[in-house]
Amino acid sequence: MAKMGIAELVGSAQALAGSGQGALAAELYRDWAAQNPDDGLLHAVHFNRGVLLADAGDLHGAVEAFSAAIARRPDFLPPYINLGAACERLGAKVQAYGHWAHVSTSLGGVSGETVAYKASALKQMAQVLEGGRQLAQAEDALRQVAELTPWQRDVVQHWISLRQRQCQWPLLTSVAGHDRAALLRRIAPLSMACFADDPWLQLAVAAAHMREDVGPPASFHTEADFRERRAEIPGRRLRIGYLSSDLREHAIGSLMAEMFGLHDRGTLEVFAYYCGIPQEDATKARIRDSVEHWRDIAALDDTAAEAVILADGVDILVDVNGHTRSARSRLLTRRPAPIIVNWLGYPGSMGSACHHYIIADPHIVPAGSEGFYSETVVRLSCYQPNDRHRPTRAATSRAEHGLPEDATVFCSFNGTQKVTPFVFARWMAILRDVPDSVLWLLKSCDEVEDRLRARAAEAGIAPERLVFAPIMGGHDHLARYPLADLFLDTFPYGAHTTASDSLWMGVPVLTVPGRGFAGRVCASLVHAAGLPEFVCNSAEEYVARAIAFGRDRAALAPYRDRLVAARGTALLFDTPRLVRELETLFHGMWADFAAGRLPRPNLVNLDTYLELGATMDHETAETSFVPDYSERWRAAMARRDAYAALAPDSRLQGGR
Repeated sequence: MAKMGIAELVGSAQALAGSGQGALAAELYRDWAAQNPDDGLLHAVHFNRGVLLADAGDLHGAVEAFSAAIARRPDFLPPYINLGAACERLGAKVQAYGHWAHVSTSLGGVSGETVAYKASALKQMAQVLEGGRQLAQAEDALRQVAELTPWQRDVVQHWISLRQRQCQWPLLTSVAGHDRAALLRRIAPLSMACFADDPWLQLAVAAAHMREDVGPPASFHTEADFRERRAEIPGRRLRIGYLSSDLREHAIGSLMAEMFGLHDRGTLEVFAYYCGIPQEDATKARIRDSVEHWRDIAALDDTAAEAVILADGVDILVDVNGHTRSARSRLLTRRPAPIIVNWLGYPGSMGSACHHYIIADPHIVPAGSEGFYSETVVRLSCYQPNDRHRPTRAATSRAEHGLPEDATVFCSFNGTQKVTPFVFARWMAILRDVPDSVLWLLKSCDEVEDRLRARAAEAGIAPERLVFAPIMGGHDHLARYPLADLFLDTFPYGAHTTASDSLWMGVPVLTVPGRGFAGRVCASLVHAAGLPEFVCNSAEEYVARAIAFGRDRAALAPYRDRLVAARGTALLFDTPRLVRELETLFHGMWADFAAGRLPRPNLVNLDTYLELGATMDHETAETSFVPDYSERWRAAMARRDAYAALAPDSRLQGGR
């Protein structure tokens, strides 16, 4: 061992790690370091050992190894970055931030290597700052990364997301020499859904995300690999798998909590694949107890997770993440099940080659709008599940929440990323014409509250008429809804779980549907709750009706009573019906597969849509209210020099 050279050591350790013996490789490094205490590359040995230990989940061992590397050579920056990551995973965020800050301020001689270290540290610091709701500082850290390094899609996506959460308008200001169009070509799908109601561009952005950020799989299964399954049913139950990071105390978990236990176990075998944080709570326990098979794949890489799903023989895998945090999209590109379905987690098309169906309803995707989706659209009566066992107790005092007792309280408990300058201007117009009314918003951070209050003052509204509700646990948050008179929806990304919570608690929701999925969910929920009168035909009607209700609070009482009375009968809360309809869809999907007619995703010309859509103006005019949306795109196509060479596009013809 003492005579083993560094090159031989590293080669042997890499071979062990590559064969799945990472723990043995770490021991090899440890033993070599003990016998070679004066070697000039000992810092690198400790660092490599720390990487292996961190990968194996031995975070305390990793901290010791990275600290040893730093002690051996304090000017060697990589272990500071990894030490910060290990500390963060152990919950020591202050220490983590300190290690990364050291790297960010230790840029001596400028080289590609040192710049890369600083950029990596700044990215990590931005995550911690964001978690601590220091959003402006996080945005600045990411701006520095963008200026230091070549273009990084994830940095720009995170930077845009932070600006949305801070209500920084205009959103797409130039950064690191990149203009608005360049930013828009790289925006994340979820941010795009909040930014503009342009479903063709949303689809193109989703496809670009799959192509550039997710990438092609190392290997994947084809329909032929599952051909033998066709003969197995009706000899056995259909195996349904739900893949999600949010089957816990989360908006998605709260919606789905009841439905798993309602599946017909005579015809379906239900699997849940959890890929989220290692959190234990009542919602997670409830879901885990209501499925037949619970698999925690969070710590598994894609190859291992794929093996688990294949071994389970899942027939239909439902992606309940889509383009959201902690999604396992790379796993899905391997096609670990014959049929893959997009439902509930992400409100829009995946733009992927591996998702065959998207589940919607007639309000969210009306007939003729199927071309906005790469998947084949199938429909429930109402696409959103709900938990009928949610609490219904209500808070009793407005005063304890800082609200006026005898004035109209409008609320909108959507995240600040959904608040656009257009929506905010309409809210100010409503407050202006409803004396003494207040707007109750969900708290973000002090700087965002100050910014919105300043904008209210610019609009002639007293800043104190914006009241911010602190973040509370699910039950306490639900209980305060009835203190409001009317929920005002946002658009182009409307209220989803927040809308059904409001309706469940007896508070009407006023909305105006857009063109895309995210902008039409709320209208679907309001219809399903039995209040079609609260779905407006235009933004102008939205403002006028809000003002009318604000001036006559008593006019809302019958609707509030109707909502409370309909909890047991409304379509929105008929979870058994939703589950039966969902099972019918599943059997229909399997029939398609068995007959060899499984649909293929439509990804035609989406790079062209991205190129053209990025040049369109989305910040001075709302796409939702462009009179002839298709004509806008046809005109953009016509302006392209190469238009004549393009194949006819079925989307612009209204079909597929």
